[in-house]
Amino acid sequence: MSNIDFEKFGKYSKPGPRYTSYPTALEFSDAFNYEKYIELLSKPSDQKLSIYIHLPFCRSACYFCGCNVVFTSKEEKLERYVAYLKKEIDILAKHLDTKREIIQFHFGGGTPTYYSAKNLDEIVSYLKSVFPNWSKDAEISCEIDPRFFNEEQMQVFQKHGFNRISFGVQDFDPKVQEEIHRVQPYETTLNAVKLAREYNIGSINIDLIYGLPFQSLESFQKTLDLVLSLDPDRLAVFNYAHVPWLKKTMRKFDETTLPHPSVKLEIFKYTIDFFESNGFNMVGMDHFAKPQDELFTAIAKGELHRNFQGYTTKGGAMLVGIGLTSIGEGERHYAQNTKDMKLYEAAIDSGKLPFERGLELSMDDLVRKAVIMELMANFSIDIKRVEDKFEIDFSDYFDDAMRELVAFSDADLIEITQEKIQANKTGAMLIRNIAMPFDAYMNKYKANKKSFSKTV
Repeated sequence: MSNIDFEKFGKYSKPGPRYTSYPTALEFSDAFNYEKYIELLSKPSDQKLSIYIHLPFCRSACYFCGCNVVFTSKEEKLERYVAYLKKEIDILAKHLDTKREIIQFHFGGGTPTYYSAKNLDEIVSYLKSVFPNWSKDAEISCEIDPRFFNEEQMQVFQKHGFNRISFGVQDFDPKVQEEIHRVQPYETTLNAVKLAREYNIGSINIDLIYGLPFQSLESFQKTLDLVLSLDPDRLAVFNYAHVPWLKKTMRKFDETTLPHPSVKLEIFKYTIDFFESNGFNMVGMDHFAKPQDELFTAIAKGELHRNFQGYTTKGGAMLVGIGLTSIGEGERHYAQNTKDMKLYEAAIDSGKLPFERGLELSMDDLVRKAVIMELMANFSIDIKRVEDKFEIDFSDYFDDAMRELVAFSDADLIEITQEKIQANKTGAMLIRNIAMPFDAYMNKYKANKKSFSKTV
């Protein structure tokens, strides 16, 4: 059984950032303008590249989804978008050194495999023709909806060296699937996983969500049994973030059908015990992996990283976002493309990148980002490493945060020494709460309780 103290969780359930970035996207603005973005993008650097391409199209809405998507059944819309992606890559190549090494590539969406094998091949082939320097050890991955996946697409992935695939499942219960508008029989997912294995994909992840309408502990137990039979290498088990004020599709849910927080906690506790008793270890707040996974080697060294694509061992790379609404991350900036398709196309037609907003990080942002992202990834802070890197006295610089952390120490969630701040297993589950004292923007957010989903 897990040694997590779940009784502590209720006290800490409050709105808070997920910290896929620091500062959060709420701080992005048009004050960071196009000229500044191009200046930073064009700056000579030997920093390696991580490239993300957003394919926003879906056939229909999954009501729980918080992603930026475009619903269509028209093939010509997909084809048109591919043409614009290629133009965007050309413009990017005018400002970014195309010889820089690519160590990570990811297709996200939307539903990337809503595209034909021909289209997927066209996109990756074109990117490789413009940015040809791909590491032999590059992490190359794609998010896949098993309902839209075939062998021709898998052949394209094999051709281009894809080595990680993430299948969206969420829940196998038919009633839950019907309510969330994503009917996906177990056999469909099983066949998709078998196909990936036949083509020697060595790392398969499955995404689940708890907290969805009509879920119960009993129904989710059955889902977990079915998931285990698929023999995944990694799992992501997310807490459903119900934000109907941001996502209209979530308003379709009858909120009385959402499981009570106490039921969600039971599901979460059972899930941890279930996977740990079946050979998986926890990675962070919501991920599980087999012990031989490279994530655990990175954790042991304190070198696990977290970015917009989740937990990764490919840290230190400059993230370049391509496509509608994509986010990029440099050493001192974040940059996000427009979410509006007409504006996206208009920018590219004028010879510009479809940049909309972003943020140039101050020195204080950089210091706090280093601390928060290390906490989020490795559940600890190497105080000496931070002091040496930024030439600060940690306890002086973070005087207010250290005072706030005393309560977490008294609650037996973290241990604080002169060298380290270390979360225990229960603290790791509440790491968003533990990171918040280091966030200089939190006071600004407290007035608006709808800024973030709840931490538990």
